[in-house]
Amino acid sequence: MSDSEGIPGTLAVIILTYNEEANIAQALDSVVGWPNQILILDSLSTDRTLDIARQYDCHIAQNKFENYAKQRNYALVHLPIHSEWVLFLDADEWLPDALKQEISTLIVTSPEENGFYINRRLIWMGRWIRRGYYPSWILRFFRYGKGRCEDRAVNEHLIVEGKTGQLRNDFMHEDRKGVTDWIVKHNGYATREAQELLNTHSAPGYKEIDVRLFGTQAQRKRWLRHKVWNRLPPLIRPLFYFFYRYVLRGGFLDGREAFIYHFLQGLWFPMLIDVKYLELKMKKVADCQSSKGKV
Repeated sequence: MSDSEGIPGTLAVIILTYNEEANIAQALDSVVGWPNQILILDSLSTDRTLDIARQYDCHIAQNKFENYAKQRNYALVHLPIHSEWVLFLDADEWLPDALKQEISTLIVTSPEENGFYINRRLIWMGRWIRRGYYPSWILRFFRYGKGRCEDRAVNEHLIVEGKTGQLRNDFMHEDRKGVTDWIVKHNGYATREAQELLNTHSAPGYKEIDVRLFGTQAQRKRWLRHKVWNRLPPLIRPLFYFFYRYVLRGGFLDGREAFIYHFLQGLWFPMLIDVKYLELKMKKVADCQSSKGKV
C-alpha cells in the first residue's frame, strides 16, 4: 500500500462493482456531492453498471475479479486516492444522512483512531431484519495508508494499524436484485467458504485478523468459527445455528421476511457450505489414494 498521506479532513468513498445495474444508482445517490472522491473499481461488468455510473461525478477503473480481499487491496494500491480517509461501500449498500454527518464532523477533528466500525442494518424484502442478525459491526472506514484487507477468499475483514472506534449511526444493506441473484451469489460464496476450510494458510506473508473471544465482533466470530463451529459435525451445525438465530435470538418476531432470510442465510447457506466441504474433502482423499496407488 502507498505510504502517502492524503489531504487532512478529506474522504474517498470506494465502491466495488460487478453487474450492479440494479443497485449502483442507490449507492451513488446516497453519497454523490458528499465525499471529496468517489472511486469505482469494476470487475468487468457486462450489464449497464458503468453506463449508470458515468452519469455521476466519479472515477471509474476496472480490474479482473479474483476475490474481495484482493480486489479491495488492489483498489487501495492502484486507485488515485488523495484523501486522508477511505470508506468502502458495496454497491448494494447506501449511507443515510445521519451517518454522513457523523463522519463529516469526525474527520475534521483529526481523531486519534485510525479506523472505525460501523453497524450494518440489513433491509430484506423491504423489512429491517433486526433480531438474530443485528448488530453487525464492520470496519469499513479508516485512514488511508493505515489499513488493508486480510488474506481470505471470502468473509474478509480489514486490518487497521493502531486504535479503532465505533460510530453511532448505521449504514444500510439493501440489495435490489432479488432472491434468484442472491442464491446464485451465495452458491459461489459457499464454494469459496468450503475451499477456505481446506486451506492451510501457509503462504509467505499470509495475514488474518486476530482470533479473540473477547475482542471485536469480527474477532469473536472468527474465534467461534475456529474453536466451536469447525469442531461441530458438518450437516448438523447449520441446524443449531438456525435455531440459535431464529428462536433463541428472536428472529421469529420479525415476520415472514425474517423467516425467509434466516432460513436461506442461516440454514441453507451453511448447509451448502458443509455439503461442498465434504465433497472437496472426499475428492482430496480419493486423489491422495490414487497418487499412492501409482507409486
